[in-house]
Amino acid sequence: MGDDGVGLVALERLRERWVIDDIELVDGGTWGMTLLPVIQDAERILVVDAIAAHQPPGSLVVLEKDRLPMYLTRALSPHQVDLRDVLVVAELTGRMPDVIVAMGVQPQTVALSTELSAVVAARLDELEAAIIERLRLWGHRCEPVATGAVCTK
Repeated sequence: MGDDGVGLVALERLRERWVIDDIELVDGGTWGMTLLPVIQDAERILVVDAIAAHQPPGSLVVLEKDRLPMYLTRALSPHQVDLRDVLVVAELTGRMPDVIVAMGVQPQTVALSTELSAVVAARLDELEAAIIERLRLWGHRCEPVATGAVCTK
């Protein structure tokens, strides 16, 4: 769905470019309720996705836990509804991580396409840097993959 794929692109960049200690990189976009144990067992969660936050297209958006429900109810695609539902169930079971942050980019185009719009693609470096900065703030060691090396974690 065009710019809605920004989370997947960012996830691949993290896998290919970084060695990050003690985290699990998960594509949770289509997992639905099977994502529940991952969320319940997590100490912290960083969701990376397109976020419709009424900003200009391409804007970097960072939402802390208390602001998430407001934006996740404005679904860009079916997987966001699933994520909201999973978060609600985690909260109801009393096993919701205290720290949840969503980072992403305001989409320009959400339509049938396998490509990001130019304005969103141009913000990938900034999104990647913001993710790495947040992970480091949380105490994770994040090192760039050496040229020619392969990150297998």
